[in-house]
Amino acid sequence: MLFLVAVHALAAVIAPGLIRIWGRRALYLVALAPAATLVWALTRTATVRSGTPVVETVTWVPQLGLEVALRMGTLAWLMVVLVGGVGALVLAYSARYFRSDDPGLGRFAAVFVAFAGAMLGLVVSDDLLLLYVFWELTTVLSYLLIGSDPTKRASRRAAMQALLVTTLGGLAMLAGFVMLGQHAGTYRWSEIATDLPGGGYLAVALVLILLGALSKSAIFPFSFWLPGAMAAPTPVSAYLHAAAMVKAGVFLVALMGPAVAGVPPWRPVLLACGLITMFLGGWAALRQADLKLLLAYGTVSQLGLLMVILGAGTRDTALAGVAMVLAHALFKSTLFLVVGIVDHVAGTRDLRELSGLGRRAPALAAVAGLAAASMAGLPPLAGFVAKEAAVEAFLHGDTADLVVLAGVVLGSALTVAYTLRFGWGAFATKGDVPATEARPVRWPFLAPAVVLAAAGLAVGLLAPAVDKVLAPYADQYPSAEPGYHLALWHGPTLALGLSALAVAGGVGLFVLRHRGRLGAAVQLPFDGAAVYHRLIGGVDRLAVELTGATQRGSLPFYLGVILLVMITLPGGALLAGMPWPQRFELWDTPLQAVAAAVVIVAAVAAARARRRLTAMILVGVAGYGTALMFILHGAPDLALTQFLVETVTIVMFVLVLRHLPAKFSERPIRSSRRGRIALGVAVGVVTAGMAYVAAGARIATPISVDFPDEAVSYGGGKNIVNVTLVDIRAWDTMGEIAVLVVAATGVASLIFRHSRDLDLRRGIPGVGRTESSRPRWLTTGATTRQQSVILQVVTRLLFHAIVLFSIYLLFSGHNAPGGGFAAGLVAGLALAVRYLAGGRTELNGAAPVDAGAVLGAGLFVAVGTGVAAMLLGGEFLQSALLDLHVPVLGHVHFVTSVFFDVGVYLIVVGLVLDILRSLGAEMDRQQETDQRETEQTDDRAKELV
Repeated sequence: MLFLVAVHALAAVIAPGLIRIWGRRALYLVALAPAATLVWALTRTATVRSGTPVVETVTWVPQLGLEVALRMGTLAWLMVVLVGGVGALVLAYSARYFRSDDPGLGRFAAVFVAFAGAMLGLVVSDDLLLLYVFWELTTVLSYLLIGSDPTKRASRRAAMQALLVTTLGGLAMLAGFVMLGQHAGTYRWSEIATDLPGGGYLAVALVLILLGALSKSAIFPFSFWLPGAMAAPTPVSAYLHAAAMVKAGVFLVALMGPAVAGVPPWRPVLLACGLITMFLGGWAALRQADLKLLLAYGTVSQLGLLMVILGAGTRDTALAGVAMVLAHALFKSTLFLVVGIVDHVAGTRDLRELSGLGRRAPALAAVAGLAAASMAGLPPLAGFVAKEAAVEAFLHGDTADLVVLAGVVLGSALTVAYTLRFGWGAFATKGDVPATEARPVRWPFLAPAVVLAAAGLAVGLLAPAVDKVLAPYADQYPSAEPGYHLALWHGPTLALGLSALAVAGGVGLFVLRHRGRLGAAVQLPFDGAAVYHRLIGGVDRLAVELTGATQRGSLPFYLGVILLVMITLPGGALLAGMPWPQRFELWDTPLQAVAAAVVIVAAVAAARARRRLTAMILVGVAGYGTALMFILHGAPDLALTQFLVETVTIVMFVLVLRHLPAKFSERPIRSSRRGRIALGVAVGVVTAGMAYVAAGARIATPISVDFPDEAVSYGGGKNIVNVTLVDIRAWDTMGEIAVLVVAATGVASLIFRHSRDLDLRRGIPGVGRTESSRPRWLTTGATTRQQSVILQVVTRLLFHAIVLFSIYLLFSGHNAPGGGFAAGLVAGLALAVRYLAGGRTELNGAAPVDAGAVLGAGLFVAVGTGVAAMLLGGEFLQSALLDLHVPVLGHVHFVTSVFFDVGVYLIVVGLVLDILRSLGAEMDRQQETDQRETEQTDDRAKELV
């Protein structure tokens, strides 16, 4: 099962590439992933029919006890068949629905098959936390599918509405899952079901879970999001809103029903919400003129019916419920596909504009008629078998069941009425409407709908065989007498009479609607859509007010608020935690006091400086003083890194300060300045106090005491700091370099304003190059009056030596000060000097590569090192020690973590290169462009004068 999920993920990755190569025909290949799922499920039919679940467990996070626990019983098998079968057919249908030149086709294919994989994972998950992960994946992917066309406001709005409603419901559901899992000591539902808590604890957990299920399946009061989701392409609606996404809530109710059906909140909530949804959806469907919206409201109505049947909590209603899940998926997906074909061949879905289409497309009308008859509950189709089973199950219940039965019959009448409206509106000949011109329907386009409609007929005719497969699920419910069995004919029973009554009532409702006597909408005092819009409006208004009160555009204000909070909370905790540790040492050597004095003097002078460049240099002096403190504490690696970071920071500041005024403004006024001084002193005192208390309050042995031995035995190196970064705490480093890549990407996206500007980021030769006739001391740079010839000569002499030194630091860092980070900073400084000496042209000549490519290559090497370790049987990022005897060189001690260090090196070099091109070269180019445009404007003005 996990392999099938991985197949879907792989298909999602390669789908865009396949679309670019083969166009829409590639969708047939993509459809093989869900088709394989269907075939696999069908091969397990005998196992499922015997009542034996298919179980698969893979350890996920052993330290937390998390497992990928998968379990496929009868219910999950049914959902896997639907997810795989309908998914494959809809993808085949999409190969004819879309054009090869549709711009979003590759994205659609990838997201669609990824959604199918997430849905597959959801229905086979036994672990509730894993189920939640797949649940939210379907939410996010459905958001992308519904909003397939981001240029349309309706698509964006519908996608966001579905995302918010289902996500909030999912969060409530997660809280319920956590309550159950914490009580049982496990998150496996197969084990939780046998060890449920009692009383109000269980009731609260179930209500939270029901919030997730009801919101996902568009049950009242969350029904409003599904009709809006019809902004999605028709294939999306055929899959998500017939066989997949909206079935997730129904699946969850069916999954938990056998264990919790008797708990008080479960049955009343599902019956009440389901009946309301069924009536409101059915009535709204009768009022629609758009065929797709008619089916959408009909889907809402039938989802309510499914919740009523599955929420009743008996053996017979459970059997009827899973049979209805199967029937509904088959006939509703067929009808959505039919609507897509009608839209394609006729150019409209408005039933007021369609006339005579049944004569022009008889095969399409026949397929639609077969599916519509199943939806209306007519024999010999699957819908009839399931609906008769539901009516029969409620006939033998208590008074509440009889009330529900009356609601089911009335809801079925509404279903018949809007089914007739659908058939009449799409295919009938209307005397007052011109005949619809329609293109021929090609069989490859119609074939998926034919298969689904035929499957609905086959399920009805083979009802006893279907009963044998689905009965093991229903048998989980206690039953005092022999249970009901699915069959096409049970004789002239009361259930059959009530089904006939529903059909007759539906015909009457259709006739009244056709004559215009049922046009009024049903108004309720509680409208979910209105509440949603009020809440969203309120949140938006609150955001505006809060932003206006706090985001004033003043950086000192923002920093002041942050620092005040820091003083108040940690400072208050420090005072509350007195007395403090008594051990206190001023210094280990008097030289530390000298270094500290340098830092203090530089910091105070920086705060009093009036020139920006002076303040920046003084801040750098404070940083160098801190590096000196590291040296005096015996930490050469930290000192080296601090020196390099301060140097690179000074260079970056210089690049920015060139475009700012030389002096700070005269503000703030004296009183405000005193307040800032007091705030700064208080922050310093609190920070020093926190460091003192944290260092003196330690009672446990630090884990770092084992690092020296582990650095040699585990990491194969004597430099504890570097081995810690690339071996012992390699996961931390991986996260940090990922953040660096994201930060670099963000800087580039802000600075490079146009697509052509990215050529500068790539270092394309010739872009932005300024030729000069003056002598060239560097390879490609052009000397201008603003550039120093002496600096160019020195740069030419030292550049390659600095780069070689960086490589030395890279490979020696495992046993001596250095490593990938420090080495990358040294190489970055070499590039910075090259830029300062020769400008952006010289920088491009020194590094004619895309900075983004260097960043990506570094991340690829770092991640690839971890993946390679896994493929060779180790853990992710685990290092291997190799001792080799190489001729001439002799004994060579090699550690594979050096490849991870190489990745860090490339990322740091790419980051510095990106910053030099963005804050340096690109800002220079933009300034030159603005200056040139100003000069041209002045010249034109002079000519006019």
